[in-house]
Amino acid sequence: MNIPQRTRPLRAAEAIAGRRRATDRAEFVRVMASQLDQIAPGTVRVVVAPLVVEDTPRTWVELIGAAGQVTSSSAEQCRAAFGLLSRAFPAADWSRPREYDARAGVLAVHTRPAPAALGLDTAEVAR
Repeated sequence: MNIPQRTRPLRAAEAIAGRRRATDRAEFVRVMASQLDQIAPGTVRVVVAPLVVEDTPRTWVELIGAAGQVTSSSAEQCRAAFGLLSRAFPAADWSRPREYDARAGVLAVHTRPAPAALGLDTAEVAR
């Protein structure tokens, strides 16, 4: 008896699944951008960096606008933004500096140097 077997995936099913993933992703990006804008109007990037201050682990959060200006320095707004990101990306390694771009919806490792005011430069780099 001949048993029918699929030799290739159905293109229509792949297209429907791809559209669903793209729609879900676009909705996620839109909601995150909207919530960040509610926390601090004009925010398009969030930079998060772990710190140790007097042997106490802390988290530095900066909310940045489209022109590169800091949109908020309020501790409450920074905590809210970090809470939003940590809930949206539960698998992220927050022990490394991270940057979230609300326009693209991408959380990436932050590669820019820390602000000089933080004094995080190591002795080897400072020389």
